[in-house]
Amino acid sequence: MIKIKYCFNYLLLSILGLSASASYAPFTLAETVNQQAKQNQAELLTQKGHWQLNQGQAQEASQSWQQATKIYRQLQDSEGITGSLINENLALQTLGLYPRACETLLEALKMNAWICAPTQLQLTESIENLLSSAIHKLEPTQVYLLGLQNLGDALRLIGKLNESEVVLKKTLLLAQQTTPKYDVSGIRLSLASTKQTIYKRLQDKYYWVEEPELRQENVNLIQNKALESLEIYQFLISTSSVPREIQLQSQQHRLNLLLDFSKWLKREASSGNKSLTNISPSITQQIQFSVTLLLKNSSQFSQLPPTQRVYAKLNLANSLNQLQDKQLQSSALQYAQEALQTAKSINDQQLLSYSFGTLGKLAKRPEQSQAYFEKALGWAQSVHAWEIAYQWQQQLGDLYKKQGKVEEALLAYSAAIDNITQVRNNLSASNTDLQLSFYEKVEPVYRNYMRLLLDSSNPDLEKVIQTNERLQIAELENFLKCGKLDLITLKEIKNLNSAFGIIHIIDLDDRIEVIVQSPDKSLHRHSVASKLIREHVDNLLNNLQNKNLIDTDEYALILPYQALYKLLIAPINKHLPSSGTLVFTLDQSFQSLPMGLLHDGKDYLLKRYSVAVTLGSRVRPPKLLYREQFKALIAGLSKISQNFNDHQYTLENMPPLPQSKKEIEDIEQQVNSSLVLLDKNFTLQQLKQNLSKDNFPIIHIATHGQFSSDPYKTIILMYDRAINVLELDRLLKGENQADTAAIELLVLSACETAKGNKRSILGIAGIAAQAGARSTVASLWRVDADSTALLMKEFYKELKNGKPKAEALRQAQLSLMSNPEYRHPFYWAPFLLIGSWL
Repeated sequence: MIKIKYCFNYLLLSILGLSASASYAPFTLAETVNQQAKQNQAELLTQKGHWQLNQGQAQEASQSWQQATKIYRQLQDSEGITGSLINENLALQTLGLYPRACETLLEALKMNAWICAPTQLQLTESIENLLSSAIHKLEPTQVYLLGLQNLGDALRLIGKLNESEVVLKKTLLLAQQTTPKYDVSGIRLSLASTKQTIYKRLQDKYYWVEEPELRQENVNLIQNKALESLEIYQFLISTSSVPREIQLQSQQHRLNLLLDFSKWLKREASSGNKSLTNISPSITQQIQFSVTLLLKNSSQFSQLPPTQRVYAKLNLANSLNQLQDKQLQSSALQYAQEALQTAKSINDQQLLSYSFGTLGKLAKRPEQSQAYFEKALGWAQSVHAWEIAYQWQQQLGDLYKKQGKVEEALLAYSAAIDNITQVRNNLSASNTDLQLSFYEKVEPVYRNYMRLLLDSSNPDLEKVIQTNERLQIAELENFLKCGKLDLITLKEIKNLNSAFGIIHIIDLDDRIEVIVQSPDKSLHRHSVASKLIREHVDNLLNNLQNKNLIDTDEYALILPYQALYKLLIAPINKHLPSSGTLVFTLDQSFQSLPMGLLHDGKDYLLKRYSVAVTLGSRVRPPKLLYREQFKALIAGLSKISQNFNDHQYTLENMPPLPQSKKEIEDIEQQVNSSLVLLDKNFTLQQLKQNLSKDNFPIIHIATHGQFSSDPYKTIILMYDRAINVLELDRLLKGENQADTAAIELLVLSACETAKGNKRSILGIAGIAAQAGARSTVASLWRVDADSTALLMKEFYKELKNGKPKAEALRQAQLSLMSNPEYRHPFYWAPFLLIGSWL
C-alpha cells in the first residue's frame, strides 16, 4: 500500500502559523513595526512551506519552515516555534527521515529524547507510565495536541508501534477533555493507522513463529487488531461531523485493510484453521460496500492538494486491481493514468515513480509492464529513492524470469538486493515497511535470485553463498530490529592453521542445495529434492524436542540422521577434510538440528570433526582464547526468588537448579580469576554494575532461559526478573566492556529452544550478536544438570590446555559419550557452538 499523507495537518498548522502570537513587553514604535514585519515574514514562510509540500517540494518546504522557526525564536514566540517545528516534522516525514522527524517533534513538545531512541524494549507498565506522565505535563492546547498526534505518527514510522498506540490513546483522552471542544477525528485516524500497522507486524511475526501456543495467540491478536482498526475507520466514515478529507482517507485505509485481512483469512482457512471461517463472509460483504462507497466519493479527490490527489488515486487503483472484476480493473487503470498526469504536472519524481509502477502492475501485456516498471525505476533512481527502486527491480526480475531473460533477471534481482541492503543500513531513515513485510516481500527477492543463479548452466556458487549470507544477516537484523552487525565473511578469514570445511545448506522450497568449501577454498555443489528431506527433519525435531527424549531409543535418532547424512553429506564427503572442523551455515529448516549427530552408518560426525554453526557464514574474526584471557564473570541460579515480580514471564516448568553451584565451583577452578554472581546476587542491577566496572573475556551463565524466533520470548532468567534478547545490548556491553575487545566466549548452559520452532536458533544468534560475543555455546534443549556440570568442567579444562573452542566442546562431548551413564545423545548432543570455532 502506498502511504497516504495527512493533508488535514497542513491546513490546521497553517492556521496556527497565521494566528500565532505572544505577549510582548512594551516596544517603541520602530521596534513594534520591526516585530510585526518579522511576524508577517514568518507567517508567509509558513504558508509557503505548506504550498511547497503540497506541490511535492518537501526539501524546499523544510527550508522555509526552518527559516520560520528561526524568526519565531528571535521573536521569542513559543507557540510559533512549536508549530513551526511540527511543520518541519511533516517535511522530514515526507523525505523519509523518520528518526529526525521524531526528534524534531520532541524538541517542539519539550519531551525527553528516549521516546524516539531506537532501542527496542518491550513496552512495560513503567515505560507506559513514563509516556503518560510526559504527555500529561503538556498543556492541552491545539498546537500541543497536534504535536502529540504527529508524535504518534512518527513513532509508528520508526517502528515503535506500541509507544505510538500509547501516545495516541492518551492524546485522544486528553483532547476529549478540552474546552473548547477539539476535533479528535485526526487523532482517531492516526490511532487506527497504528493499529493497522501493528496488525501487519503481527502477521509477519506469525509467518516465522512456529510454537503452536504462540501461533494461536498471534491469530487472536491479528484478528483483534484488524477489527479494532476497522471499527475506528467505520466510525470516522459514518460520522457526519468528520472532515471530508479524513473520511476519504478512512475509506481508503479501511478498504486496504479489508482486502489484506480477507486474503489472510483465506490463506489460514486453506491451511486448516477453522476458527476464522465465521468472519470471512462478513469481511467479503464489507469489501463490496467499501468499494461502492469509494467509487461514489472518488470525485472528491479533485478537491485534494495535488500530492494527496495522486496518493489517493494510486491507492484506489491498487485496491481495485486486487478484485477479480474487469470493470473495476478498468477503473483502476483510469485512476492510475489520472494520477500520472497530476504527478507530471507538479514534476514530483517519487510520485512519477509510484504512478508508472502502478501502471506496470495493471498492464495486461508483459512488454507494457516492462516499459512502465523501467520508467518507474528510472524516476526512483533519479532521486535516490532506493526503498521505492527495489520494488520495481523485483517486479522486473519476476517479469524477465517469466520471459526467459535470465541475465536481465539476475541483474534486476541483484540490484534489488543491493538497494534493500542500502535501505537497511541507512541510519538516517527507518523503513518500517521493510521490517513489517520481511518474509512476505523481502525474503523472496533473495531466494528467487539464488534459485536463478543455481539454474544457470554455469552457476556462480560464490554469489549464491554471498546472497544466502546477506539474507541470513538481514533476517537476524530484522529479528533484533537493529542496524548493521559488525561481522566478517568466512571468505575474509585468512592465516588459519587449522583445517576446516564449510558446508552451506540452503532451502529453496522444492530442493535443498548443499555447497561445500574445501580447505583449498574450492567450491562444490550437490542438490537433493526437498520431499526426500523434510520427513526426516520433521521426525528429528519431534523427537529432539520431546520432553521424553531421554526415553527415546538411540537407534530411533540414528536412523533419520543416517538418512540425512546419506542425502546431504555423503555426496560431498570427498571434498571435506579428513579431520578438523566443519563449519555449518544452515537455513531455517535445519537450524535446530545438532549437526554433530549426523551418522555415516558407523559413527557420529562428532567422532571425526569438531562442529561450529554460523549465521549467514559470517562471524566475528576468529581468534584463539589465550590463558591470560581466562577471566570470567560466572552467574547462575540454584533457586529463584520468591519475590520474582516479572509478570511478563511465567516460572512454570522452571525448577530450581541446585547443581549450578557445583558447575560454578568447577569453572572457578579452571579460570585465572572470576567474579561470581549466584542467586540473590544475580540481579539485573548487580550484573549491570559489574560489567560496567571491568572487562570479562568469558561470561558464563547457568540459568533457565528460552530461545525463540520471537525476540520478546527469547529470555534469560535472573533472580528477580527475566531479560529478553533486545535488552542484552546495553546490559552485556557495559560502559567499560563496550570500549574494549569483544566478549570472547559466552556460555548459556541451562537454556533451551522453544518447542515446535525450527527457527529458534535465531534467539541464540540474537543473544550472541547483542552481546558482541566472538563465540557462544548454548544448548538446544534443557539437559540434565549433573551431566552439564561434568561437560562444562571438561570444556574449560580443554580450553585451558590450549584447545580451540569447537575442539574443546567436542572433547567434552566425547567425554560424556564415553561415560555409560551419559551415553545417550540427550546428554551430550544439544550443545552448539555459534560463531568463531577457534
